[in-house]
Amino acid sequence: MPETLERAVFGMHATHAVHLADRHGVFAFLIEHGASSTGKIAAGTGAAEETLGRLLIALRAFGVLDEDSHGRYLVPTESAPYLDPAHSRYAGAFVGHLVTSTAGRMPQLDAYLSQGKASVDAALPAPFEAMYADAGSVADFLRAMWQLSFDVSGELVELAGLRGVRRLVDVGGANGPFSVSALLRTPALHATVFDLPHVAPHLARTREDYGLGDRLSFAPGDFFRDQLPGGDCLAFGYILSDWDDATCLELLRKAHRACEPGGRVLVMDRLFDDDGHRPLATAVMNLSMHVETRGRHRTAGEFLDLLHASGFVDCDVRRSSREKHLVVGRSAEDGG
Repeated sequence: MPETLERAVFGMHATHAVHLADRHGVFAFLIEHGASSTGKIAAGTGAAEETLGRLLIALRAFGVLDEDSHGRYLVPTESAPYLDPAHSRYAGAFVGHLVTSTAGRMPQLDAYLSQGKASVDAALPAPFEAMYADAGSVADFLRAMWQLSFDVSGELVELAGLRGVRRLVDVGGANGPFSVSALLRTPALHATVFDLPHVAPHLARTREDYGLGDRLSFAPGDFFRDQLPGGDCLAFGYILSDWDDATCLELLRKAHRACEPGGRVLVMDRLFDDDGHRPLATAVMNLSMHVETRGRHRTAGEFLDLLHASGFVDCDVRRSSREKHLVVGRSAEDGG
């Protein structure tokens, strides 16, 4: 079997192995203690040695772990930030979401292929009902979204150039990863997160954790039913990829109405290359969008078309060094 196909076939095992190693503290132990034997890792984490040994062998085969000349396991330097719970790039909660939520929904694709998405979804809960089913589900989902967004948001804030912006409205901003990053880098800025009411306590904890006081506020609402709060900058971070083009156009038109003349809108999301199938992470998440939401990932050109159609002008694309990029539109000075 070709290696690329082999890795695809056994990808399920890789994701679960990474999740289990993270959950049982294997990566954290190795990052703290360095190269270690199976027995030392078992003693340090409390994991049963027989099962741990098989898990470590699989992770080594997938290239997730390295091995030194003495046969001891270690975390590759380039992977450590994503596997270290203390690092801002830690991806453990996101991997957990893939295992505990996304994986259970993937069988829907079979029904979609046979019956069509609209027909199948008509009998299923609306998007996000499962993710927001109870307090624990909300907390898990927001934790995963923070990990996907907060670290890269620092670069996106710099790309956005928010100097001179007074009021940022973070539409669907959850527990505030982009808002916090913007506030930490822009002293004169005030930010309002607009999201569903049950997100409020999570944002309150963020405000307290970062000591932001009244610079970070919360506006409860539903962006399908309510108008958006006004500001001179409105941001959509990982929001528009959840919805189809018609819904995105409606949301962007609401943003245009709420945006002060001369203000701007920021769309932050994964972008397909112009070939429409790369990078890999965008292609895979595009499949996840199909079962978890009603959206899809787009090329930069498709986002530019949506911005122009909703009334924004002078639109441009600003690419980060990471997986999330920025598309900017401006409201005309005369408000047109």
